[in-house]
Amino acid sequence: TSLETGGIYTVYVFQKIVKAGDKDLDGQLDFEEFVHYLRDHEKKLRLVFKSLDKKNDGRIDSQEIMQSLRDLGVHISEEQAEKILKSMDKNGTMTIDWNEWRDYHLLHPADNIPEIILYWKHSTIFDVGESMLVPDEFTAEEKKTGMLWRHLVAGGGAGAVSRTCTAPLDRLKVLMQVHASRSNSMGIAGGFTQMIREGGLRSLWRGNGINVLKIAPESAIKFMAYEQIKRLIGSNQETLGILERLVSGSLAGAIAQSSIYPMEVLKTRLALGRTGQYSGMKVCAKHIFKKEGLKAFYKGYIPNMLGIIPYAGIDLAVYETLKNSWLQRFATDSADPGVFVLLACGTMSSTCGQLASYPLALVRTRMQAQATQEGSPQMTMTGLFRHIVRTEGAIGLYRGLAPNFMKVIPAVSISYVVYENLKITLGVHKM
Repeated sequence: TSLETGGIYTVYVFQKIVKAGDKDLDGQLDFEEFVHYLRDHEKKLRLVFKSLDKKNDGRIDSQEIMQSLRDLGVHISEEQAEKILKSMDKNGTMTIDWNEWRDYHLLHPADNIPEIILYWKHSTIFDVGESMLVPDEFTAEEKKTGMLWRHLVAGGGAGAVSRTCTAPLDRLKVLMQVHASRSNSMGIAGGFTQMIREGGLRSLWRGNGINVLKIAPESAIKFMAYEQIKRLIGSNQETLGILERLVSGSLAGAIAQSSIYPMEVLKTRLALGRTGQYSGMKVCAKHIFKKEGLKAFYKGYIPNMLGIIPYAGIDLAVYETLKNSWLQRFATDSADPGVFVLLACGTMSSTCGQLASYPLALVRTRMQAQATQEGSPQMTMTGLFRHIVRTEGAIGLYRGLAPNFMKVIPAVSISYVVYENLKITLGVHKM
């Protein structure tokens, strides 16, 4: 009966409240925890209410609901919007004021704010020249209308421009990872001087062609794998939790990296190559295959795969934590953190992720480059780790970190500007 259904739903609602408010994880909700839950939840609800109230008149009508959902790529009829209103409208005015909104949602705990309105969607498609970022979430409507692919094209174009602009720093990083040591303390100025002296200004972009070329297949494979993995883990939610995103994103990243990994090896070899050594990507690939065999295209594969989990996990966790902390402390008028806050959160989270995974990235690059260093032994991952720590100390695992960090802020900023402009050109609705 409807009474039994209502009773079951009430029990479910209160179980969610206990779970959301139970800070000491004892399975019970005491008065202090309940008060904390109410305050925290009410603050989130007020942010969302203000973001929905487009006219700033303290009321939400059906047109405002339709507009907010349209902005998110979800199109509903006026009749459907009115049904949403009626579920919350107590006084029959066909508008919702703050009290009605609060009373309805206060005892309907959301696991996170995107469950109520996906307001921060597509805020993380910033390319910093790394390949381990967790893919973004897209609605069924966006997939159906082709908005997903427009976002991917915009993201790919932004990545290509930002990588090209920061390519000299990227090549310097590779040179320092492979050649810098205690006896050869290659600095930033010295490294640039050496590159220009050896091959002219054009040599600063050596290896960038393949770095740009691999964006499209890697992004497409990653997004398709991510969607399939979400289905396999049985998630039917529009927005995944952090742990689900980490697992799905890491596995998708591993599949994408496995598919394009030979291109990573080519990029490293081209970046380390001397002027005139290779006339192009094909020549370089043929040379490696003829001299070292197919196995050479997967050198450094294991440390590369191991680096995905700390990078993706820390990047995602730090990003969400920083963004939510800012909203809790400073957001008063909007549920949208704004461009500069998102840029700051993205830059800091990416930095933390890179710090955690950098030693693995360095070992990967050294393994990819081993055949180019005449007389040097072909070491395994663990052997190379031990050798670097023994001969250079722990600091040796962070060679090339300075140019790597120098490129983060310009890469993110350039990506954002190009991405937003490409979205407008491609007709993607502003999220």
